[in-house]
Amino acid sequence: MTEMQQRAQLHRQIWKIADEVRGAVDGWDFKQYVLGTLFYRFISENFTDYMQAGDSSIDYAAMPDSIITPEIKDDAVKVKGYFIYPGQL
Repeated sequence: MTEMQQRAQLHRQIWKIADEVRGAVDGWDFKQYVLGTLFYRFISENFTDYMQAGDSSIDYAAMPDSIITPEIKDDAVKVKGYFIYPGQL
């Protein structure tokens, strides 16, 4: 099987899986859901990187929400423009 045939087969398989996952949902609605989810993942990962500040010993996603003080939240909003609690990642 050539590389082009493999790529075409993979493309068909991905579309088949996407059709099964979305079920009876309209394609446009499905795209909006997927793009929204991808965007939320992007900002979550971006925010986690900001909160960890390159320190690999910190796992922001595993922290309890109760550890967040108003000062931490306010500072993040001033710098990033948004805030996400660890439990909301």
